Amino acid sequence: MSVAERLWHGLLAYAVKFGVVGLIGLVIDVTLFNLLRLGVFGDDHWAQSAIGAKTISTSVAIIFNWLGNRYWTFRRHRRRNYVREFAEYLVVSLGGMAIALICLWVSHHMLGFTSLVADNIATNVVGLALGTAFRFLLYRFWVYGHHRADGLSNLDRVEEAQRTLFEEPATSTPDAPTTPRERP
Repeated sequence: MSVAERLWHGLLAYAVKFGVVGLIGLVIDVTLFNLLRLGVFGDDHWAQSAIGAKTISTSVAIIFNWLGNRYWTFRRHRRRNYVREFAEYLVVSLGGMAIALICLWVSHHMLGFTSLVADNIATNVVGLALGTAFRFLLYRFWVYGHHRADGLSNLDRVEEAQRTLFEEPATSTPDAPTTPRERP
């Protein structure tokens, strides 16, 4: 396997899939955030505030993203115990959400940039960039880490090892090249 293939299978394929799921989650997050901020669901309540709208919109996106990442991006590394996996995913996601909320709070409350455009830049550009890097690393290497004892991919490795150990190797013909497993 070439270096490019190892890089693709080791990290880039995950990053692309993570990006696609994240883009759909971003559309959900940004759309819901702006609808709440504009008062589409009602005026003068916590959900219309900058922090309230972001908390709600990101929470909805977190659930969508967990489903997308569990069943598509990291499907080979998802865990049997989906409750524990979701809890760990939620911890990481809330960390990413906290990063976006801090960026929004600083911009909106400390710096006084209160327009809808300023709120979107603070949370959906700056906060998103910082939060995405944080989340990707922790999802890839903690929540869906291939080292996890209860990962489905580990079960596949155990089954493969059992087949290798307990099944008869294929007999080779004199003309056929032998593989390392077939050598005495």
